[in-house]
This record gives sequence, C-alpha cells and structure tokens, in this order.
Amino acid sequence: MLDTKIDDEAKRHRQNAKGYIDNPKKTEGLLKKAILKAKNNKGTLGDAWEKLQLFFDLVQAYSKGEYKNVAPATILTIIGAILYFVSPLDVVPDFLVGLGILDDAAVISFTLKKLSAEIIEFKKWRQNDSFSSLVKSPLD
Repeated sequence: MLDTKIDDEAKRHRQNAKGYIDNPKKTEGLLKKAILKAKNNKGTLGDAWEKLQLFFDLVQAYSKGEYKNVAPATILTIIGAILYFVSPLDVVPDFLVGLGILDDAAVISFTLKKLSAEIIEFKKWRQNDSFSSLVKSPLD
C-alpha cells in the first residue's frame, strides 16, 4: 500500500517536472533547494546520498547542455524524484523527524533502479570527461 502511494506521488511530481526540463534557471533553483536538504539530511539518507549526487550531477549537466545522451523522459523522471525529495508534504511528511526522509530515500532508490542503464552511461561519461573531473560535485 505504501509503495502504491509513493508511486502515485512520484507520478504527480513527474508531471510537475515538465516545467523544469527546458528552464535552466528554474532547474538551478530546484537543485539548490535539493542540495541544501540533502546536506541537512546526509546522515539519514544513507545510500540515497550517493544516488542523489548522481541525479543532481546529471540534471545539472543536462540543463547546461553538457550531456544530452539521455532520454527526456529520464530527465523528467529524475526531476520528478528531486521534486518529491524537496516536497515537505509527501507520503511521509518531512516534519516526522527520522521517518520523513525515508520515503524520499525510497523514491530516489526506486528511480535509480528504474533508470540504471542510463545512469551507468552518465557515470561513464562523467568519469571519461576530463573537464568533469576538475568540477566539484554540488554535494561536496
């Protein structure tokens, strides 16, 4: 039942993501919010911390036009997951300390699993791109 609720919420956020895909300024604002929340919850996020870093890097690279080897539907799904992450009122509200971040981490993990092939390709590109090795990740 919780999985169904989380999936419904994630779908709703994917719809809202359409307003971000071609708007770099709006996307940058979303990433700033998400990075701040991620940093404030680093200890609670566990494995989702690294996954979020990948999502932030991918959305940032796509938004800047540096990386386009990804389907727009994938970017929408990732932005939707980030929107879910920053939303204080989702399936388990964030004000429930310790519990509120668990559903966010579940959405991030589910999204990564669903998109693993494209995420792996992005990781390869990022490792091979000489410039990207000089750029600090937003979460560092």
